Amino acid sequence: MMYAFLYTILGFTAMEISGWFIHKYIMHGPLWQIHKTHHQASKSFFELNDLFSLLFGSIAIILIIVGVGQLDYRFWMGMGISIYGFSYFFLHDVLIHRRLKWFEKPKNPFLKGIFRAHQAHHATNKKDDAVSFGLFIVPKKYFKSK
Repeated sequence: MMYAFLYTILGFTAMEISGWFIHKYIMHGPLWQIHKTHHQASKSFFELNDLFSLLFGSIAIILIIVGVGQLDYRFWMGMGISIYGFSYFFLHDVLIHRRLKWFEKPKNPFLKGIFRAHQAHHATNKKDDAVSFGLFIVPKKYFKSK
């Protein structure tokens, strides 16, 4: 059962690393027309950018379905990606962007650092001027007290 835990952690970690790369080089690159909807003010609950969540969620679902019969590495990696997706939804959509107003702004030092890094990312609505592309892995400077 230890391998299940390791593959779950691997799936979660792979999403953070690949998410950083995809966000920086693809979303702020050739797919900017879709992602820019996230950098613009909107009165709608949904953004065109939400298509990326459907894509990543679909990958997780496929891995889970393909691996559920044997409970092999595909199932557990799909679970890791899913846990990342739930974490992303909670941190990014609920706490940072407050798409659902369930909680106040974060007070925990770790969450405050993530919040500051994301605010810095959204300080511009231009394709090339953004900083801090990860969700959990962000520069240390955002965790310093202000």
